[in-house]
Amino acid sequence: MPKGNPDLPPNPPSKEDYELIAEFRYKLRLFLRFSEEAAHRNGLTPQQYQALLAIEGFPGQNHATVGELAERLQTAHHSAVGLIDRLEKRGLVCRNPAPDDGRKVSVTLTREGRAVLEKIFRLHREELRSVGPQLAQLLHKAADTLRIS
Repeated sequence: MPKGNPDLPPNPPSKEDYELIAEFRYKLRLFLRFSEEAAHRNGLTPQQYQALLAIEGFPGQNHATVGELAERLQTAHHSAVGLIDRLEKRGLVCRNPAPDDGRKVSVTLTREGRAVLEKIFRLHREELRSVGPQLAQLLHKAADTLRIS
């Protein structure tokens, strides 16, 4: 009796499974495209917006070290440093010794950085009011459907 691939579930995905995941991915991509365009319309690259959001939205604090930011953006440390350099030149962030470890650099938003972030955040909040329920419904359906399959 063949054992098959242990990494694959016993029941192969159905056409409906593929359609569900494809629809979720499509709706997610529409939101991401909205986000990219909102950043551009406000003079930022999408990655710059993500960096500002990651810094201000870091759990339990309103700053992040370079390493923490690199992790949140899923980028290399040196890429995060370059991104911070560009944001700092625009007056959107500032660097200081990290409060818990002076050997590390902590990055915080300036008043101007917070103002830009807030403007783009408000646009995202409105868009999420529209597409959020659709994304949540698709995600819930996918989780339920694929768990049973």
